[in-house]
Amino acid sequence: MNLVMSWDEWATHDAVALAGRVRNGDVTPAELAAQAAAGIAKVNPAVNAVVEVFEDVVADPLKDGMNPAGTFAGVPYLMKDIGPTLKGRLQEMGSLLMRGNRATADSHLAGRIRQAGLNIVGRSTTPEFGVCSSAENPAVYVTRNPWDLAYTTNGSSAGTAATVATGALPVSHATDGGGSIRIPAGVNGNIGLKVSRGVFSIAPYASDLTGLVSIQGCHSRTVRDTAAFVDSCRGGAPGEFMPYWMPAEPYSDLIKRDPGRLRIALSHEWGDYRAIPHFVTELERVGRLLEGLGHHVEWALPAIDFRAAFAAQTTCYISNFAQTIANLLIQLGLERPPANLVEPINIKIWEAGLHTTYSDRARMQAVFNTTSRGFGAFFEDWDIILTPITAKPTPKLGTTEYLTTSDNPSVLDWFGNLWENFAYTPLANLCGIPGISLPLAAHENGLPLGIQAQARQANDGLLLQLAAQVERAIGGKWNGGRRPGVHVTHG
Repeated sequence: MNLVMSWDEWATHDAVALAGRVRNGDVTPAELAAQAAAGIAKVNPAVNAVVEVFEDVVADPLKDGMNPAGTFAGVPYLMKDIGPTLKGRLQEMGSLLMRGNRATADSHLAGRIRQAGLNIVGRSTTPEFGVCSSAENPAVYVTRNPWDLAYTTNGSSAGTAATVATGALPVSHATDGGGSIRIPAGVNGNIGLKVSRGVFSIAPYASDLTGLVSIQGCHSRTVRDTAAFVDSCRGGAPGEFMPYWMPAEPYSDLIKRDPGRLRIALSHEWGDYRAIPHFVTELERVGRLLEGLGHHVEWALPAIDFRAAFAAQTTCYISNFAQTIANLLIQLGLERPPANLVEPINIKIWEAGLHTTYSDRARMQAVFNTTSRGFGAFFEDWDIILTPITAKPTPKLGTTEYLTTSDNPSVLDWFGNLWENFAYTPLANLCGIPGISLPLAAHENGLPLGIQAQARQANDGLLLQLAAQVERAIGGKWNGGRRPGVHVTHG
């Protein structure tokens, strides 16, 4: 097969650069799609990150309405197999229950993505219904970390994380209900931004009011790709419950300037949860890097009731996911989830969530309110809070305590296990504030470790500005300039 560029050349291009090559007439969207499909074919046998490649769209990038005049000019893109729907395409949500499920219409964001010039060429893997921290059910698929195939990618944006890390694609779709953009970005060495509420629409099937914690987004390998994605795809559909705000200037312009001197708090002690000592050392090292860029850095923590916040978040997840499953059962004409088609913890979540009362939700929302106000007060004094992306090392595949295939009899205990590792990301979803994972650190065994920066509501641009400043300071060498063992340039 004749490819339009070598793999070494391909890997040096981000999405913005590829779009520039298309506009210059050097390459066509069809040639980019063919190269991406070849890249997926090269790495996917090892990492198992892509469920399906849309061969018809690879052959004809305009087939589904991609706008070649958009910002990305036909750059290939994968859609996580949950979230925005694509008319006529399968969306199976990582579940045996949903095998063969086809969408009847595009969702609003799918249209925005295509209008931005991104060519959706396939689907990436996710755990069942996006619930757990690893796409790891042997009956469906097991997605592996390209840095070390014995380890998980974490989740739930598992396939996107692995595909972007391998260099097969420069940018790909992700979602985040409690860290599902940021955590897999952190452990696969990508950039992952969870935006504030009121940026990406989940119309027409839900809204920021009904979704409450779940956010759309992407993984990339450069700050400018993430900035361009947000600039191009943001905005509400008719009939939104809340305003969809716009920044004073496009992020693609903002990130060209350094931020002023920032007040940056470091923290890893979130209520009952603590990071392992090596992660704390890495966090401190990144803090010194930021001090060297002229920022004020010290240890500080929001004055909130972390225990109450995590309990409220657990109530939210159980009741939200139970309703998601209940809606799917109605669609399929079923009374309960079949034990041979739905993973055990998801059945338990469904059972537990059915008994959530309005009073339970009201108490949950009261804690959301006090927690959000606590973070708001904190951000009156601080611009950024910096944490490790996880508290514990990336699990090896087969670590069942984090999986929805677990035999844990208690849903609450199962969620408690999650929070012990994934403590630092969910409260941003609860509060609707932005957070970004940057590939600035490493585990002792060499796996990537993301460092997370969070900011006040609607300060997404400041996170990207700081990320761009860091990117310039390190000469663009995220992950210390290293690449994973499974990569399009290898072999």
